[in-house]
Amino acid sequence: MIIHSNFNEVFKEIRDYDSVVIHGGMATPTSLLESFKEYAKVLKGIEIMHLHTHGNAFWCSPEYKDFRVTNFFVGANVRKSLDYDRVDYLPCFLSEIPNLISSGVKKVDIVFIHVSPPDKHGYCTLGTSLDIMQAATSAARVVIAQINPNVPKVHGDAYIHVSKIHHAIEVTEELHTVKESSLSNEELRIGKNIAEIIEDGSTLQMGIGSIPDAVLKSLDTHKDLGIHTEMWSDQAMHLMKKGVVNNKLKKVHQGKTVGSFIMGSQDVLDFVDDNPETILIGADYVNNPSIIRRNPKVVAINSAIEIDLTGQVCADSIGHSIYSGVGGQMDFIRGASLSTGGKPIIAITSRTKKGTSKIIPTLKPGAGVVTTRAHVHYVATEHGVTNLYGLTLKQRAQELIRIAHPDDRETLSKQWHELFKKRP
Repeated sequence: MIIHSNFNEVFKEIRDYDSVVIHGGMATPTSLLESFKEYAKVLKGIEIMHLHTHGNAFWCSPEYKDFRVTNFFVGANVRKSLDYDRVDYLPCFLSEIPNLISSGVKKVDIVFIHVSPPDKHGYCTLGTSLDIMQAATSAARVVIAQINPNVPKVHGDAYIHVSKIHHAIEVTEELHTVKESSLSNEELRIGKNIAEIIEDGSTLQMGIGSIPDAVLKSLDTHKDLGIHTEMWSDQAMHLMKKGVVNNKLKKVHQGKTVGSFIMGSQDVLDFVDDNPETILIGADYVNNPSIIRRNPKVVAINSAIEIDLTGQVCADSIGHSIYSGVGGQMDFIRGASLSTGGKPIIAITSRTKKGTSKIIPTLKPGAGVVTTRAHVHYVATEHGVTNLYGLTLKQRAQELIRIAHPDDRETLSKQWHELFKKRP
């Protein structure tokens, strides 16, 4: 590893038409990217690839019109820049993205990472975001690191030896933290509804968002819970500190909270730093349904944008417009359904903030089906929980209408009849 004092020296091995993977989430390397912003102006044909990142996604701006951007997951900072031409989205299960990279389907030349300082053995850690970065650092021709004392030392598979880093620069900057969600009354009721069907000794997976947070907030009186999830945040940390989550009944990584990346406040960063009870492993392992199913009573809690009356779940788009991504929803929905006593749950408020129903007769044109009607089991709203597994289309419609907003139920019943009435 060569430690430079000049950012331009860090970038000198980047060539025209290289593909660059950027470390994402809380580990987005801001100083490195801000310096690359100027250097990149002399480069041609660069492809930028990443999961969600924080901060200024300058590579999406018209000034870099010769760049291509491939999003594996669409964050708020790039959403408005999607044109499905230069700035595009690649749909893929999170569990399979590392293989896209390691197999060479998506070529990686350069990787930008954000790491903790090396220990006495020469090992840095990738901090809060491991997810696809093991595959990216292994495949890259050149690994460029931003070394920051504020990056926590996280246990598990997040280590990278200095011999694997080609160029580095030392900076001191705050990581991108995320505040705890402000929960609505509807979300809190959903949390309580779901908490009532979670058994003691369950292994939890929580997706991103306020509804999974609301569920965790309702689990204070539960016992012996475990965590095996692609990501976790403040509410999970609170349950660990209270002893509600102790991981002692898990079959895989007993005694350890297992994740692929972490999103949260500074308290979370302090909590995971050199904490052997919390480990990060790559998404190809954590999100693998054959691994997930080995734990007992896996409860997978994921949110959605809308669900139709047959049980098709859209979680990545609003019509044709990509909002987020496939992520790990299907990985965990399937893994939980195969787990002994498992409960895969789709949790949504019955209505949008504008007052329209999220339970609808048919998905919007262009809407992506993330969880198919054959994979869906539990659906929860603030008005109740239902299990669609083993139900016919008519029965599913009846159950989903039952947990829809009371003011929408009559209309939904009429719409169902109109869609499926016998034709002459």
